[in-house]
Formats: sequence, structure tokens, C-alpha cells
Amino acid sequence: MSKTVKPYEAEGSKKQQVSTMFDRIAPYYDFLNRLLSLGIDTIWRKKAINLLKADQPQRILDVATGTADVAIEAAHQLSPEEIIGVDISVEMLEVGRKKVQRKGLQEIITLEEGDSENLPFPDNTFDALTVAFGVRNFENLERGLREMQRVLKPGGKVVILEFSRPTIFPFRQLYHFYFKNILPFIGKFTSKDPKAYRYLYESVQAFPDGDKFLNILSQTGYKSNRCIPLTLGVCSIYLGEK
Repeated sequence: MSKTVKPYEAEGSKKQQVSTMFDRIAPYYDFLNRLLSLGIDTIWRKKAINLLKADQPQRILDVATGTADVAIEAAHQLSPEEIIGVDISVEMLEVGRKKVQRKGLQEIITLEEGDSENLPFPDNTFDALTVAFGVRNFENLERGLREMQRVLKPGGKVVILEFSRPTIFPFRQLYHFYFKNILPFIGKFTSKDPKAYRYLYESVQAFPDGDKFLNILSQTGYKSNRCIPLTLGVCSIYLGEK
């Protein structure tokens, strides 16, 4: 089981603290994503969704949808019948709904308040599941993954995009310096929540990436699991099947 890292206080629910944090930074979230990743995060999302093209899923669940970037990318690339995005942050969902409306995708994409550990859907509902930069924030990682597996149809795919830790010298050292010092400094003055981007660094360090996460996927019921590192290991795509 992964170490528990919370955005604010040691006491209290991680789930509630994560929800509060994202509510606070929601107005700045998209801008900071583009700025702090130098726009590379959009490429990562495109690559992750592209892995589902051969399957042509018609019903997709985007867990921890945030401002709906992945849901929108999936709508453009895959042309499914329906995408449902769920998130525990009401403010992030509001930003996402406005984006969906602007892009004319409201007939395909629906955004709902929802908890990854208690999804309000029957067993075997979705052809594919996506999560981008969300599993790291689950209060109980294994419970959330099992719940996702429950609502996935047999043979359905899960695509998870998450930060990981580079191992190549000297990129590893540069990455850690940027994540630990530069990124929180920028986030402090732009998001109005100095702890949010400190939490980003700490949560990435605590997350069981690579082979450790592949083992957790296997233990929670997924098969044919593989990891695809991106950008020298800054981010990884995890692909699994029910």
C-alpha cells in the first residue's frame, strides 16, 4: 500500500483535503498545467487516448476528470456515444462544464460529482476507463482501482496517465529540483494556494510508480498490464484490461 500524503493537515480525510485543494485552484488549473509542463501535458493526453483507438469504445468513464481535458480529447479522437466524467471537486467540474459547452460536446460528455471509491454505476457498464493524474490522489488506491474494475466491461481497457520519477542522470536531478523548488514557487504566486503544488511534489514521490503500480493493477483484478514511460520517465501511461 502506498504512503498517504495529504495536501494540508496530517489529521482529517485525504479525500476531503484533495477536494478542497482542487476547489481552490480550479480557476488557475488549466493555465498552470500548460505553463508548468511547457504544454507537454496535452501531448501526453493525446498519446494515452490514442491507445484506445483500435478498440473504439462507445461508453467511456473518465475518473477524476477535473476540468474534462481527457474527456474532451477522447470525444475528439474516439467519437464515442457517451463519456461520463466524475470528480470530487465541484469547482473543477464547473470549469469543465463550461469547456464542454464551448466545444459543443454537451451531447456526448456529462460531468458528475462522484467518488472513485464509490462509483454510482452498475457492474460492467463501460467499454473503457481513463484517469489522468488522478490515481495519485485516491485516498485508498487499491479500493479505487477495484471499484473502477467493477464498472468496466469484461475485455474493457483502462488507461491511466500519472506522473512518475525519472531515473536517468542528470535528468533525474534536474527533474527533482524543478518539481521540489521551481514548480511550488510558481504555483504559490499564481494559484493562491501555496500548499497545492508542494503536495504535487510530495504525492509524486510517494506514489508507487512503474513496476510497483503494475503489481497493484494485477492485485486489483487487471490483466495484460503494461507501462509506457513518456518524456524520459516524467510521466507514464499504464494500460490494463479486465
